[in-house]
Amino acid sequence: MTIIEIPDGWPADEGAALAVQEELRGRLVLGEEGPGVGEGNVTGVDVAYDDERDLVAAAAVVLDGRTLDVVEEATAVGRVSFPYVPGLLAFREVPTVLAALGRLTADPGLLVCDGYGLAHPRRFGLAAHLGVLTGRPSIGVAKNPFTFTYEQPGEARGEFSALVAEGETVGRALRTRDGVKPVFVSVGHRVSLERACAHTLHLTPRYRLPETTRHADALCRRALRQALGKETP
Repeated sequence: MTIIEIPDGWPADEGAALAVQEELRGRLVLGEEGPGVGEGNVTGVDVAYDDERDLVAAAAVVLDGRTLDVVEEATAVGRVSFPYVPGLLAFREVPTVLAALGRLTADPGLLVCDGYGLAHPRRFGLAAHLGVLTGRPSIGVAKNPFTFTYEQPGEARGEFSALVAEGETVGRALRTRDGVKPVFVSVGHRVSLERACAHTLHLTPRYRLPETTRHADALCRRALRQALGKETP
């Protein structure tokens, strides 16, 4: 098994990471509508950790944007590349996520992250970070609320309410199943919020979470178990 090592020059402390985050944030593109719903491919990315061994497993699963069938999947296992600091979680996993994405032969299309984009204390969560580094359109669809306030949306699928931070709308709480708690959608890079929510609804035909996230979550957990010798490839 090849372990992705921490890249040379990778930020080693909070100050260095904040400086990189600020520089990358200047490259964020927020004025594009983004790819059409059901067009091209859509790729889910997710990670699983083994803190005792300081390992992170990343998965990238490409789905056909129209049918939601799996087109291709790839994984990578690497060293956790940064300490746990809220608001800087991308620095812990980005090198391994990029390695997994780099092993794909299909066009990833839209990247869908299990996390946040603009709904972040400095408006630059994992979805924004990954979008800027890859140049690809990206969105974040998170399971749990973070640093914002919101009103509960209506009970029907498709109802939403604004995620508000310091008076600014940074995303939406979106109901993907009738009567089930919402997910939290924010744009990452090169996608509008309206389009991000439309993609999220398209990706949730049966369950609360997007199919991209469901596939990537299962795959990264399996990759981590295999890396630890707990499951046969």
